Amino acid sequence: MARPTATSRALSQNFLADRATAERFARLAVPHGGPVPLLLEVGAGRGALTGPLARRCRELRAYEIDPRLVPVLRDRFSGTPHVRVVGADFLAARPPRTPFSVAGNVPFSRTAAVVDWCLRAPRLTDATLLTQLEYARKRTGDYGSWTLLTVLTWPRYEWRLLARVGRRSFRPVPRVDAGVVRIERRRAPLLDAAASGGWRRLVELGFSGVGGSLHASLCRGYPRRRVDAAFRAARLDPGVLVGEVAPERWLRLHEVLDR
Repeated sequence: MARPTATSRALSQNFLADRATAERFARLAVPHGGPVPLLLEVGAGRGALTGPLARRCRELRAYEIDPRLVPVLRDRFSGTPHVRVVGADFLAARPPRTPFSVAGNVPFSRTAAVVDWCLRAPRLTDATLLTQLEYARKRTGDYGSWTLLTVLTWPRYEWRLLARVGRRSFRPVPRVDAGVVRIERRRAPLLDAAASGGWRRLVELGFSGVGGSLHASLCRGYPRRRVDAAFRAARLDPGVLVGEVAPERWLRLHEVLDR
């Protein structure tokens, strides 16, 4: 059997070393009893998540960019025919043409790029990612504030923080804890395709910071009377900070301003 290799700082590797956490993550990644038809694992590492995930899908493509780890993975899963170890950069992969899920322990330095890849994949159904806790909290509104990316994608995707994972569950031990964030495509979008352009313009204008407040920013693109009416409909104070506005209230603003 191939022997484990040292970690690479350049690849931002922190391997999950706790079996109970791996099993819990797999249950969170496939929450409906499974098995899912196709699952892509990003950053398979030494296979801590690959085994539990393999039991919950019909086909698993485990991507690993580190060439030193690929033989370890292929040796370990040589007797599991529905697991294919792909020795390549996940970000360079073409998204499947059939519905699929994504799961994995994402290198903290590549989280934004992996999330962007997932959001651009037309047939993605969901992504369950082990990320830096701060990232997971920011994206899911756990701090009581919301980011531009979350609000922009909210009509099509739901963002949830499912769990927290202590940093000592990893080797080497990172400086910060991790979180499990789930991005799930809605079966029915909250806005139709015709409204998507207006939604993007509204949200990007609101987050532009021009004018000093959300209310002032929106007044640069809409008549003040309409902005006032939208704020009343959304039950928002004119002095509210843009990050404090939950996605559901953005939808109410959009309903009034872009009708």
